[in-house]
Amino acid sequence: MSVQIVETMDPKFLEVHLTGKLVKEDYSHFVPAVESRLKSNGKIRMLVEMHDFHGWTGSALWEDVKFDVKHFNDIERIAMVGESKWQHGMAVFCKPFTSAKLQYFDHAHMDAARRWLEMD
Repeated sequence: MSVQIVETMDPKFLEVHLTGKLVKEDYSHFVPAVESRLKSNGKIRMLVEMHDFHGWTGSALWEDVKFDVKHFNDIERIAMVGESKWQHGMAVFCKPFTSAKLQYFDHAHMDAARRWLEMD
C-alpha cells in the first residue's frame, strides 16, 4: 500500500504516510479518511510523511489535484516530512492548490513537525 492513514488522538489532526509511487486507487482510501475528519471537525491539520516516495502515476496526480481543489480551504496546516530531495518540488507543487500553511521537515525532525502543527 502506498498510503497509510494513522489515527491520532486529536480528531483535528491526521497523519498520512506515503511510500512508493501513488496510484489512483490509493485515493479511494485517503480521500474518505480526510473527508470524515473534515465532516466531524471542520478544518484539519495534516502530517504527511514521505518515505522512499517516488511520486504519482498520471491518474493519481489527477486525483490529487481534484482533492486539493475541492478542499482548498479545509486544511489549516500541512507538515511534510521526508527526504530533502522532495522539499522544493512539493512546496512549489502544493502551494497553488491549498490555503494551508505548509512547512517541510527532514525525517530527523519529526518531533518539530508535530510541534509546528500544534501551534496557533
